[in-house]
Amino acid sequence: MTTPALVVAAFAALTATAGPGSAAPLPEPRADVVRVAEFLAECPASHRLPDDPIVFPNQPGASHMHSFFGNRTTNAASTLESLQRGTSTCSPGIDLSSYWVPTLYRGDQVVEPTGTTFYYLGEGVDDATIARIKPFPPGLRVVAGNAMATGVDDPSVRSRWSCLHAGQVNPGKDFVTCPSGSMLESYLDFPQCWNGRDLDAADHRSHMAYPVAGTCPATHPVPVPKLRQVLRYPVTGDPATLRLASGRGYTMHGDFFNAWPEDELARRVRDCINPIVKCGANGTPS
Repeated sequence: MTTPALVVAAFAALTATAGPGSAAPLPEPRADVVRVAEFLAECPASHRLPDDPIVFPNQPGASHMHSFFGNRTTNAASTLESLQRGTSTCSPGIDLSSYWVPTLYRGDQVVEPTGTTFYYLGEGVDDATIARIKPFPPGLRVVAGNAMATGVDDPSVRSRWSCLHAGQVNPGKDFVTCPSGSMLESYLDFPQCWNGRDLDAADHRSHMAYPVAGTCPATHPVPVPKLRQVLRYPVTGDPATLRLASGRGYTMHGDFFNAWPEDELARRVRDCINPIVKCGANGTPS
């Protein structure tokens, strides 16, 4: 699916490089800022539906059950335009993007995460690549992980499970046993290199890639922020009765449909990611 002409034009204008001698320098970070390329959004769960507007667009009920975060309007028919007309659970509320994952169950009881943080990071690439990171184009759709993964050794598995404040428990690609007083955590990193052309692909993956040797491959030359999804579930003890709507823990996957306001996303990339500054949900140094 090729980027519509209007989006191409707007994105090109936003990310254009100035001519020789006229490029604006990156802002100088304050002396007291933390040198971590990061901003974030806290987006509590909004609703559940057996819908997936990326993999099964306009096919309500065609998917396994998903838990949605951020945009309250997301359903099988969602488009960039419909998301832009919606409202959000996120802090900041201007983030109208939609995020979703397979619903977690303990037996037949739904367990929704009580901690839902989406980090936008510059890590995983070298400093020169961080300086070149561009904001996501409007309407970009990204999938990470694999609902069809066959086991923990499947190379498509991108998620990991751990326990909050329980470093003695080794992280794993399947559910882990968390002690009392802890919480079950899920971490998932999305690909951060874009081909510069497409908002989606037939397989929903090939327009994006993970970095190689600290930079983006020539096939996907545009670095974008690394989206890291961190979910904390109020679950401890034996994970034997846990399951995702997609299956075992290693089938954890996440979907992202970008609906950030272009100017606000660009500001955060310019002020937080490119100069390697740790920012909070408001997009200013924390």
